[in-house]
Amino acid sequence: MSKVEKIKKEELESIQSLVKEINNGQNQIGQIETQKHMILHQVAEIQKSLKDFQNKLEESYGKVNVNIVDGTITPIEQEEEDVKADT
Repeated sequence: MSKVEKIKKEELESIQSLVKEINNGQNQIGQIETQKHMILHQVAEIQKSLKDFQNKLEESYGKVNVNIVDGTITPIEQEEEDVKADT
């Protein structure tokens, strides 16, 4: 049998430390990606709620633009609707 050689204890500890840091970084990335995924779903739900609310406003006020700062409404011109439909 041949003699098994090993690296120095300090070298082994350095390698282990670096690998541990890489693993920790990858774990943090996974956690961030999970949070990102959850937030993307939340945004999609909020967008759906906004669309539903816009439909309710349209039932009450017709096709209008709403200024979200002061609440004023202006009718949407037919030309403006046609341009939006063409794009």
